Amino acid sequence: MDLSPEPDSLSPDGRVSAVLRRAAATGLVSEEQPVAGFLDTEGIRTSVASLHAAFDRAPDVLHTFAVKAASLVPVLRLLARLGMGCEVASPGELRLALDAGVAPSRIVLDSPAKTRREISEALALGVAVNADNLDELRRIDGLRPAHSASVVGLRVNPQVGGGSIGAMSTATATSKFGVALRDPGARERVVRAFAERPWLTRLHAHVGSQGCPLPLIAEGIAETHRLAEEINRTLGRRQITSLDIGGGLPVNFEDDETRPTFAEYTRALLAAVPDLLDGRYALVTEFGRSLLAKNGFIAARVEYTKDAGGRRIAVTHAGAQTATRTVLMPEAWPLRVGAFDAGGGPRTGAPLRQDIAGPCCFAGDVVAHGRELPELEEGDLVVLYDTGAYYFSTHWAYNSLPRPAVHGFTAGRDGGVRLTAVRAPQTLDEIAAESGLAHADALVSLAAAAGS
Repeated sequence: MDLSPEPDSLSPDGRVSAVLRRAAATGLVSEEQPVAGFLDTEGIRTSVASLHAAFDRAPDVLHTFAVKAASLVPVLRLLARLGMGCEVASPGELRLALDAGVAPSRIVLDSPAKTRREISEALALGVAVNADNLDELRRIDGLRPAHSASVVGLRVNPQVGGGSIGAMSTATATSKFGVALRDPGARERVVRAFAERPWLTRLHAHVGSQGCPLPLIAEGIAETHRLAEEINRTLGRRQITSLDIGGGLPVNFEDDETRPTFAEYTRALLAAVPDLLDGRYALVTEFGRSLLAKNGFIAARVEYTKDAGGRRIAVTHAGAQTATRTVLMPEAWPLRVGAFDAGGGPRTGAPLRQDIAGPCCFAGDVVAHGRELPELEEGDLVVLYDTGAYYFSTHWAYNSLPRPAVHGFTAGRDGGVRLTAVRAPQTLDEIAAESGLAHADALVSLAAAAGS
């Protein structure tokens, strides 16, 4: 745990600079460690508190964190201490949530491709399971223990449409997720599925995330709420007792402001479903990006600068391996970039139009095109803002580039800057081991045997 003098400013840039100064002084960002991720623990606490406050009218709500947004055990443990559960979508994510100390009763398993083994293990643990389709329900019929503690739900697709990013919209007519409610006969089949299974007590829906406006998200939840009412009315009993309304609050990547807020989200929900928070149904949420994105950043060293075709290019160590979505879909996932000197101080000077490129060996590995920034030079640091979710926790191993270290920090007038390790940088030995080093002679031996 490192401590430095308190920063002069509590502005976002002041906090980032204070952290960078300390990281540079202690070698956490250096020629040997040219890229790293940083997470603001106090910012995370504030985001979680705002989520809880937005739902304070609901008497029974479980807020789960979408583990895919930050698959880091220390992050999950902090969130658990702040009252969060976990939403998981694979055996690996389930393992991480359990290792973080999250109780099985506060974990929800979602995935469109659960194996029988995954379902059985979740049901044995008491983890809630949302079946993605009717065939999966039939699979659960044969796997569910007689006295399972797991809540079992069914995911439906309200088919209310998509947002501005098709890949992030999960309520389109042909989405791979859930039972498509507007398809002929689907609604009746869903009602029948509940009638045949008294233990099926939850409906789940998720409209999408980035690029999806609040009214679209709210309409998807409203349609799910109407279906729950219809099922309970048809069955003549209150069988559905909870609604999993997913997450998916979009994030503002344009500036430092948090918008929309969780309070704005709940207002949109209540406009569509006025009695959603009255306690008739227990609620589950599954937020990820909106909790962490603005509470983290990537810092990367500038290795070279060059000119090509009249354009200045700064080649850094943060590219597609950490900012995969931004590199591959730059219009949908633009990131703000900050310029700092080698010691972590803000770069000054006249703005110069520059491309911020990454280290991957393909031409499109550019994080930002033509940005007006103070002129960068070798050894400077660039910061990719709003990258606390997904970016450095779900590394793409292109070119066998190592996963970067991740550090947690606090920064404020009272405590200065404190840094702590969240994940160590991946070593070359670890890369070699993952790449089959233990079986190095396997194909040579197989070929020799075939030729003998």
